[in-house]
Amino acid sequence: MAEPGEGRPVTVSDVQQLVRRKDEVEAQIKACYELLEGQKGVGMHEPLVDAEGFPRSDIDLYQVRTARHNIICLQNDHKALMKQVEEALHKLHAREKEKHAKDEAEALAEAMSQKQSLPQAFAKVNTVTPGSPASVSGLQVDDEIVEFGSVNANNFQNLQNIATVVQHSEGLQYRSFTKMTVTGRTIKLKLVPVFWTLIWFENFLRGVAVTSGA
Repeated sequence: MAEPGEGRPVTVSDVQQLVRRKDEVEAQIKACYELLEGQKGVGMHEPLVDAEGFPRSDIDLYQVRTARHNIICLQNDHKALMKQVEEALHKLHAREKEKHAKDEAEALAEAMSQKQSLPQAFAKVNTVTPGSPASVSGLQVDDEIVEFGSVNANNFQNLQNIATVVQHSEGLQYRSFTKMTVTGRTIKLKLVPVFWTLIWFENFLRGVAVTSGA
């Protein structure tokens, strides 16, 4: 079986498989130590001969030698597995970090694209007085004005441009204008004053403070 990461990206499943193999090796090492403990507690370094130099007869020498050999081999396997787990985790985290950076870059590019596709505003609403014509028409703080009658970002110079539109609105039931919310949504609104005069326009401006060239 190919080791995780050979010819393909490391996955969470690969890391989990390595951890399971590590746990299995640790269980085998523990079993070998328990076997040695059952043989008079000889451990890994106790002598296997008696005081006279003869093989001990109170323990199973074959089992002890086999357990000691297996422990050494299993410890080497465990060390190698721990290194594989560490490397796999490093690759997995690096890939996740790269993916996160890529996702952020794509999200930023999409946001910039959406921003470029939004209509250009010529004024931004800073304050709106409750009950004012601006408030009644539906304007809110941080809205951006995209169109007011024939006025837009291409021909807007100052607020007198809007006053001119008002002057030419005599006899109309309403004058439409378009705002853009902070979320980028454009909404067309209707202004329905009692009469179209510069006095109404002044009242409209009293109810809203705008910043030109939004």
